[in-house]
Amino acid sequence: MKILYICTHNRCRSILSEAVTNQLASGVIEARSAGSQPAGVVHPLSLQYLKQAGYSTGGLQSQSWDEFESFAPDIVVTVCDSAAGESCPVWFGNCIKVHWGLSDPSRIVGREQDIEAAFKACITLIEERVKHLIGVAEKVKQESLSSDELRNALTQLGAQ
Repeated sequence: MKILYICTHNRCRSILSEAVTNQLASGVIEARSAGSQPAGVVHPLSLQYLKQAGYSTGGLQSQSWDEFESFAPDIVVTVCDSAAGESCPVWFGNCIKVHWGLSDPSRIVGREQDIEAAFKACITLIEERVKHLIGVAEKVKQESLSSDELRNALTQLGAQ
């Protein structure tokens, strides 16, 4: 199963989602991330807290969704509210599009402990969703779920 995570600037939440998914669901799910208006750089704290949580950050980059025409995702997951309302490119075709809202830890200002707690909470939520998503992906592979059944399963994981 292929998943494309989208966040407007592709520098934090979608990057975190890509890294966590690829490491936890290796061999079951292939994840990429992109943005409609990519920042061009990954937020440095995204990399720092991914590494701290034991995730590889190799190859992570902020890039446009235009670069993924040939990726052909089965599922497009928007993770920020502004991306949820955007029209996805036509070439995403008939893939399932869902929204998994995540609070943006890169917008937290203040004490370092508060910022760290926000990143850790976001990573933990992504981990929980991905662990359940692995089961959904395996079920899709074994049972050939319909689009409606897959969308319902994703909805139960927090999709909107």
